[in-house]
Amino acid sequence: MGRTKKIGLAGKFGPRYGTKARKLIVEIDRKQRQSHKCPSCGAIKVKRLDTAIWQCRRCGTKFAGAAYVPSTLVAKPAEVRPAVESKS
Repeated sequence: MGRTKKIGLAGKFGPRYGTKARKLIVEIDRKQRQSHKCPSCGAIKVKRLDTAIWQCRRCGTKFAGAAYVPSTLVAKPAEVRPAVESKS
């Protein structure tokens, strides 16, 4: 359990590793433990099973995502471009 409200679960590290590293851990931990939406059924029941493996507790769908959140800001669907005919 965390030692204070400010640092939460990073309190387990005590004074080690510096404040910046512990603040980053707190930020990542908050993102990881918040509620996430299932891409299949839309329910807010997604739980992290392992690194980058997520599962919906409602429909049972397992999917791969980012390490700490189910999807990344960079990830976007691939665009389908029409084939260009060559002039020869």
